[in-house]
Amino acid sequence: MKKSAFLLPAVVVAVVAAVSSVFIVDEREKVLVLQFGQIVKVQEAPGLGFKIPLIQDVVRYDDRILSRELEPLEVTPSDDRRLVVDAFARYRITDVERFRQAVGDGGEAAAARRLDSILRAETREVLGSVTSNDILSTDRAGLMLRIRNGAIAEANALGLQVIDVRLKRTDLPPENLNATYERMKAEREREAADEIARGNEAALRVRATADRTVVELVSESQRQAEITRGEADAERNKIFAESFGADPEFFEFYRSMTAYGRALQGTNSSMVMSPDSEFFNYLKSDQGAAAE
Repeated sequence: MKKSAFLLPAVVVAVVAAVSSVFIVDEREKVLVLQFGQIVKVQEAPGLGFKIPLIQDVVRYDDRILSRELEPLEVTPSDDRRLVVDAFARYRITDVERFRQAVGDGGEAAAARRLDSILRAETREVLGSVTSNDILSTDRAGLMLRIRNGAIAEANALGLQVIDVRLKRTDLPPENLNATYERMKAEREREAADEIARGNEAALRVRATADRTVVELVSESQRQAEITRGEADAERNKIFAESFGADPEFFEFYRSMTAYGRALQGTNSSMVMSPDSEFFNYLKSDQGAAAE
């Protein structure tokens, strides 16, 4: 009986010790074995692990990709137009020993707060070096990559790997919204006025070119017309001269008829001259001066 009384507690203690010396590592976590606060073992592979009961402790850390949303952050780009930025980061614990040394007993919550400070500082630095138009444009992937790359080194010191940083929302502060809208409106109106002025200037140049072309074409046409008219007059005079040489009497008759037609135009033509004037030679006789 006395042996059984001593044996049973010993067995219980042995079983409890054996059970407390075994721990299970899940595939979604990493485990540190601590002895008096010092790291004695790191176990990242899933399965069973062993420790010294009562002397060693097990600390578990999440091995999955974690997300961290930043509080809305006000930044001032290079053009002094303040913006409110919402961002989030995706990260994971890659070096549990360094992580434990960096954050101590604070664990993942302390690491998240320190990561917040790193990301906020990098966001202010990167977005402060560009204009608000660059931030509000669709080409923000480069800015997010710069923020992530800038945070990598400091995050590594915490045993963290920053996988991605995303800007969710970039808005104007409410108090600056109207002023910014008016400034943007004024800028667009100025650009429109510049475009109108350039268009008017181009129109004046085109109109001046067209007017000069018209003058040149009209002048050339008039010159050609005068040349053609002069050639026609010369040809006419040549024909008259040849006709006059061929039959002087007919030419004289033709000239007299032409003179009669011009002088007696209209219904009330009146002339005062001597009856024996040479002007009436062909009215007196169809032979003209030769009949006398």
